[in-house]
Amino acid sequence: MQVDVAGRVAVVTGGANGIGLAIVQALAANGARVAILDRDVERGEAVADELRGTGNESLFLPVDVTELETVEAAAATVKDRFGPVSILVNNAGINTQRDRVPIDQYSVDDWQRILAVDLTGVFHVSRAFIPHMPDPAAGGGRIVNISSVAGLVPLRLQSAFVAAKAGIVNLTRSMALELGPRGILVNCVAPGSTLTQGTEALFYGADGAYTEKAASLLSHIPLGRPGLPEEIAAMVLFLCAPEASYVNGAVIPVDGGWTAGYTRDW
Repeated sequence: MQVDVAGRVAVVTGGANGIGLAIVQALAANGARVAILDRDVERGEAVADELRGTGNESLFLPVDVTELETVEAAAATVKDRFGPVSILVNNAGINTQRDRVPIDQYSVDDWQRILAVDLTGVFHVSRAFIPHMPDPAAGGGRIVNISSVAGLVPLRLQSAFVAAKAGIVNLTRSMALELGPRGILVNCVAPGSTLTQGTEALFYGADGAYTEKAASLLSHIPLGRPGLPEEIAAMVLFLCAPEASYVNGAVIPVDGGWTAGYTRDW
């Protein structure tokens, strides 16, 4: 997919792996100068080096989105190195690594940790970078928040994750109302089940076939497969393109039809 973002400064949180990495690569391939913010220093440096090796301007900054002062320092660094930020993608996110349990058994530590990264992190990064975005006369800006189908439909046993991702949905709409008059368009992408390095073990067995758990998970998706990070990145890229100049406050599922309804015979 080709769009004109040449020369624009883009910031992607959680850009060292998975969906974030695909977004970084898509923006860079279309000419954007990309700042990668991530806690994974080794991978982040490697991605930035790889992009610079192909002629793309890129910068990696080790950032934990839960730490406001670190985020604000990163915003100042990007502004000094690259200039005004035209594109901001709030992608950083986590989910519980423990057994999934009902809310009355849910870990308080997991709740606080996930809300801090997935929702408060979006607030921190947006608050820090919006002042560095161009005014309407200079082209304004684009913000894309990454939510999840878990923010659109109720899922069991993931209290913090569904709460955070639903929060991102309405935060996006609120930001769109506030920032639209300032020439900053704010939209949200809600991925469905997506095949990344982190989820590969969930979807595939040793023989390369879907595991029983994955087959059950995917049985309600009309396309019958997980999405690819590049498919999520393509929607983000569109929302950053000049052609998306009248899209504001949208929440767009990229989920293979998950949220369209059931496909099973009853």
